Amino acid sequence: MPRQSSRLLLAAAALFVTLLAGCASPPPPPQRFPEITFSGAPIRLTVGAVEIVEAYTPPLTAPHIEHLMPISPERMAARWPKDRLATAGGPLRARYTVKQAGVTETQLPRTEGIRGAFTTDQAQRYDAVLEIALDIVDERGFAVGTVSAHVERRQSVAENITLAQRDEIWYGFVQGMAKDLDAELDKNIKASLARFIVY
Repeated sequence: MPRQSSRLLLAAAALFVTLLAGCASPPPPPQRFPEITFSGAPIRLTVGAVEIVEAYTPPLTAPHIEHLMPISPERMAARWPKDRLATAGGPLRARYTVKQAGVTETQLPRTEGIRGAFTTDQAQRYDAVLEIALDIVDERGFAVGTVSAHVERRQSVAENITLAQRDEIWYGFVQGMAKDLDAELDKNIKASLARFIVY
């Protein structure tokens, strides 16, 4: 009889563990974010090719966090010439260089004591800097026309956001940088490289 009771207890315990395992929800899959693209009309340049140079090397260590973002500013910036520049032919070439594309994280001070228990503070601040150079280069490798773009953005986040919400904020953060970059490059190219544009 005791042996039967032991078997029943073991069976009940196994069933309980199985039920618990069934109730535990699996972790949500990582979010997939669409590529950030640029929909403006292509700018046709009197060049035979467009060269993209990714000169920025992410440190991959704190306080830099751009390598953790769903889409990094560097990846977004490298997409711009693919969507917005077109070649009209000729001996010249366009050299598009991503010189800086870093994002740093700064921990912000929190409210302490009893008041802190009832306060939702801003926990981190993200600072981004994006620097782009576009050179029109002749057959000898000399730049015969140059424009640049400089974009900065800053945003803080609350201490109680989830990892999924943080990724959404980061994605929107880079989308905002993309709009600023597109507007500045479009304006600067049309102002300073007009002689190389085919309308």
